Amino acid sequence: MKSALFLMLCGCVLLVDAPASGEEEVDCNNAMTQHDMNACSNKDYEAADARLNAQWKLTKKAMADVDSELDENLKGASKALLEGQRAWIAYRDAQCTLEGFEARGGSMEPMLVSGCLAELTDARTKELKALADGPGN
Repeated sequence: MKSALFLMLCGCVLLVDAPASGEEEVDCNNAMTQHDMNACSNKDYEAADARLNAQWKLTKKAMADVDSELDENLKGASKALLEGQRAWIAYRDAQCTLEGFEARGGSMEPMLVSGCLAELTDARTKELKALADGPGN
């Protein structure tokens, strides 16, 4: 009976000392572990993706505006934009998977993939902005 009580008390202490099930906030200015570097790289990608999505809406509207000013037989900017974006997403994903092979199966692979995704996504955002701004802007 005493040993059962002892084990129960030990279990309660372990539960109190156990970390919370939620993720800790990572200081990305001072990421020291691979886990933290992976998390920060993923945050960079998520931020780049949010910027891309915001720019996409603007560029999509700009291409719709271009189409609205053209004769029916000349329209197609919106369609070309969508086709280009779909092709770009396939390229980005395949390219970044390939870059991850530099550390395939290792703990660094997610950081390499996320870093690639962020870099290519930022570059695409600039391309979309240039399209929306039009020639000479």
